[in-house]
Parts: sequence; C-alpha cells; structure tokens
Amino acid sequence: MDKKTFFRSRLLSWLHENNRPLPWKGEQDPYKIWLSEIILQQTRVEQGTPYYLKFIERFPRVGDLAQAPETEVLKLWEGLGYYTRARNLHAAAQYIDQTLGGQFPDTYTDIRNLKGVGDYTAAAIASFAFGLPYAVVDGNVFRVLARFFGLDVPTDTAAGKNAFRTLAQELLDPARPGLYNQAIMDFGALQCTPAKPHCASCPLADYCTAKAENTAPLLPVKSKARAKRERLLLYGVFDLPDASILIRRRTGKDIWRNLYEFPGIETAPQPKSGSDAESWAALLWNGTPPQGIVPQSVSKTYKQVLTHQIVHAVFVRFQVEKKAQKTLLESNLGQNCIEIKQIKLKKIYPVPRIIDWYWQEKDVSLSLF
Repeated sequence: MDKKTFFRSRLLSWLHENNRPLPWKGEQDPYKIWLSEIILQQTRVEQGTPYYLKFIERFPRVGDLAQAPETEVLKLWEGLGYYTRARNLHAAAQYIDQTLGGQFPDTYTDIRNLKGVGDYTAAAIASFAFGLPYAVVDGNVFRVLARFFGLDVPTDTAAGKNAFRTLAQELLDPARPGLYNQAIMDFGALQCTPAKPHCASCPLADYCTAKAENTAPLLPVKSKARAKRERLLLYGVFDLPDASILIRRRTGKDIWRNLYEFPGIETAPQPKSGSDAESWAALLWNGTPPQGIVPQSVSKTYKQVLTHQIVHAVFVRFQVEKKAQKTLLESNLGQNCIEIKQIKLKKIYPVPRIIDWYWQEKDVSLSLF
C-alpha cells in the first residue's frame, strides 16, 4: 500500500471510531453548514457552538437572517470577535434571499463568490452539502499533512499554500469527499494537535515522517510573523443627569466597524503611570474639561489582542451636570453621539469586547495601576 492510500484509508477508519458529535455534523442544509463554517473561522468549536445554536434558533432559514437588522445580527455575534464575518454573513444572506430567490448556490464557484467565503469554506460547503469533490485546507489540514509527509514549506506563502492545496486534492476520496474532509479536520483537532500530539496512539504513525524524525513540534512551518501595531484608545464615559450615557457608532474601514463605543480619541502620548483622572481627562479634552463636566475616576488599562494589532483602552468616567449637557453634545466628543439609558448598552447595542470588559466591571471601584 502506497503512502497516500494508507493515509486516506487509516484516516477514514479513525473517523469511524472517533466521530465527535457536533450539532452541524451530518447536516445537509447548506445554510446551516455555511453558518457553522463562518462561525468557526478563527474560533474554537467549544466557543462557537453556543453561537451556532443561538443563530439557528433566531434565524432558522436564510431568509430570516437576511431580513434581520444588521444591529441585531452584530449583537447576537457579540463576543465572537472578527465582526467582519458577521457583516459578510448578513450581506451574503441578503444576496441569497433577494437575488437568488432564497436558493443557496450549489456549485463551488457560486458558493465561493458569496461575500466572506474563501477557498476553505467553499470546499467545506460544497463537499458536505452537495458531495462535490473539493478538499478543505485549514490549520488542521496544514498540520496533519506537514507532519505526515514531512513538508517544511511555509504555509503562509503562495508556494506553500499551493503545495498543500495540491496534495490535499490528491488525497481526497472523490466518492466520499464530505466524509474525508470531516475526517482530516477532526484528526487535526483531536489526534494531531498543535501541542503534545498523541503520537503514541496515532494510527498513521507507521508512515508518519514527523514521528520517524521527531519533528512534530516543528511542523507546520510559518514565515516570520509581522510585528503587531499597538494602539491606545482613550474613552470618555459620560454619566448624564437622567442616568443616560453617550455612545457612537464606529464607521469607516477601521476595526469594529458598525459596532458602538463611547466617545473618545486615539492617542500616542499619555500621562505617566499612576496619573489621576484629571490628567487623563485633560488629555481627552486637550485641556481642561468644560465647567460642569467633572472627571470622577479612571479605569485600569484594558488590552485586546487582534490579528494584526494590539489595542489598549483607558476609560475616564465623568459626571455631567444638567447645565453642561448641551455643551457636551455640541463638543467634538459629543458630536455624532446618541443618548441611551445605561441598561440598554448590553441589551441592544453591539460593542467591541474591550468595551464589554470595562462595562462588566464599571460598578467596581476602579483606579489606574
């Protein structure tokens, strides 16, 4: 038996004995498969599963998702991160509903043309829903193939992606593409794991190059990672006389587009460690805050790591007297803001995770460390 035949045969046998139950497994509705794949992009199964169940309950059909307001979709997505996925999901649902008459596309090319769908997701939907012979290539597949076949070409280069895509397609079982794709993904998630792979019990060990050469921890290979950009966001949390606060919607092509945040600025210079609320307030206002807008406290520095950047955030809380409310709304900070009752922030408006972290701790006495 040649190495490729051995690989395919053992992999399918392993799946038969190690099939993990998941709510979308065995599903043939392309809408539900698509939804699960979008949610699981850059998300662990354990984290994504509750979101999948929530979306299916709220939007059982693609038309239900298409007709929902974007704000509701983003709110339901809140906490998963990478919000572009949710916006693309909603836009693609509207395209399917309005342009395709609610009929999910059934060819690889048409699926691939949906907004937010890449090669991997298109291959997964095509093979699981329609039995089309397209191999998936994701992080799990890179890892399994790199180790078993001893491939050291970087997976994040054009040459590397092409080599792995070609090999994956050669290995695919054309008669059972969905089953094979499920097998290799599950094998990477459960058996050939990133750290401490279970080599001693691996059914592929006899032919595995990494096992023979003890190189599993070194594979797959990536080119040198690019340094992440660091940013500091300084927010003003304004307590208005009627228990309302100010928020604004993020627009443009920056991070967190169409999510809501407090008014604020992005800044490079900042007060020294241990500075009080007045110092941070002066930075936020570029001088002394207007009379009647009184800084009360300053938060610790929150940190959120994104794909290409690291975001730090500091929150200065202000008490706003009634006579100063008009001044605030007409200021640079207050422009394009809306007033909402504090209780509605968590219930209605989707916010970035770093805002949510602060809001969960807002009733605790905070001080800058």
